[in-house]
Amino acid sequence: MSLTKDFSAAAETKSADREHRRKLLFNIGKYNATVEKGVLQYNDLEHARKKAKNIKWRTIAHLDQFLVEFETRFQKNGGKVIWAEDVEQAQQAIHEIIKNKNAKSVVKAKSMATEEIELNEFLAHNKIAVHETDLGEYIQQLAGEKPYHIVTPAMHKSKEDVAKLFNEKLGSPINSTPQEMTMIARKNLREKYLTSEIGITGANFIIADIGGIAVTENEGNARLTMTFPKTHIVIVGIEKMIPSINHLGLFWPLLATFGTGQQVTVYNTIITGPRRENETDGPEEMYVILLDNGRTNLINQPEQRESLYCIRCGACLNACPVYKNIGGHSYATTYSGPIGSVITPHLRGMKDFKHLSFASSLCGNCTEVCPMHINLHNLLLYNRRDSVQQNLTTRSEKITYYFWKKGMLSRKLMNRASGGMKNFMVRTLFSNSWGKHRELPKFPKKSFNELWREKN
Repeated sequence: MSLTKDFSAAAETKSADREHRRKLLFNIGKYNATVEKGVLQYNDLEHARKKAKNIKWRTIAHLDQFLVEFETRFQKNGGKVIWAEDVEQAQQAIHEIIKNKNAKSVVKAKSMATEEIELNEFLAHNKIAVHETDLGEYIQQLAGEKPYHIVTPAMHKSKEDVAKLFNEKLGSPINSTPQEMTMIARKNLREKYLTSEIGITGANFIIADIGGIAVTENEGNARLTMTFPKTHIVIVGIEKMIPSINHLGLFWPLLATFGTGQQVTVYNTIITGPRRENETDGPEEMYVILLDNGRTNLINQPEQRESLYCIRCGACLNACPVYKNIGGHSYATTYSGPIGSVITPHLRGMKDFKHLSFASSLCGNCTEVCPMHINLHNLLLYNRRDSVQQNLTTRSEKITYYFWKKGMLSRKLMNRASGGMKNFMVRTLFSNSWGKHRELPKFPKKSFNELWREKN
């Protein structure tokens, strides 16, 4: 079965699952309520958003220079930089470091880049134990599932679902409260920090002028992952670059406000390299792996390169009527929702993932809520255009749209097709898709145009 058919089947199943939708809408509703309060911290929110977008525009336009600046400064700080063009290079780089350290166990903070390169599966295949330390990721790892949401990995689960999972996997009481389950996870994970030789994190921002990375979180697990193990590996997409540490004062609150509704997240950490001689905390060695994996393809797209301004706040997912009905797993890719539908065809191939750009109502709500003012609904249209220009449409689709265009441009043809013929065509073409769960429209015998002419 093709990825398009897989997506359609998953979307149909999830959209009909009322309990799934109830949980999702409940959790998104809580998010919406907090964001409404969070944006009140701004005197001029629009000015902040426009300024942030302009900074990212300049950064992406001169990304090559900023990357070299970061590499030079980070290496002066004692760190090591590895460039990875694709998934395989990133995986092998991490595996090589782990082999050199003779490590058997790693702790890992929440990171979408590690999901993108399927790091957990790769390390497990090489008999290296991986322990997720973010509570949401820990829940998903226990469940054997991928993250459901960019910011909230277990958004589709209720507290009862998690209690049941913990009961099955960890033997905790079936009626455990969220606080009790948090303490159980904390107890299990604290030991892993002390025994794991390698800590792996992502980064929310790469900072060129100081040669550092910035990590923002609410639990403190990433900070422990960076501090306790002797070796710290960072895997981060090259688009996460910002020119200066001074820009964090703008980007950190925007990420927090649109990501979780907070004024600023609880833990915000800047790391510029491994532990120095006069320091007591931190790793002995630190590596930053700069991941391309198709991002330069987007830079070369004059319209779609704008999608690289994304700061991964997840706001567009929470606003999207399609995501709110079908959920994150239906997309079958690392980045779901509107931003995922825009970037995935360029990161993983237009041929296999063009269908995601058609899974949109084009309502524009994603563009409205994006803190970076990325024109997401327009970018989806550009992707659709590109798929047609690359001749990735089927023969039947071409024939259908050819005759549809002919009919739409000819009033005579529209009138010549009687109501009965129109009803027959709709039943034939859409009864197993659009009409599967709803009543199909019924066309009258005469069109409005014909009735108007008769009356006048």
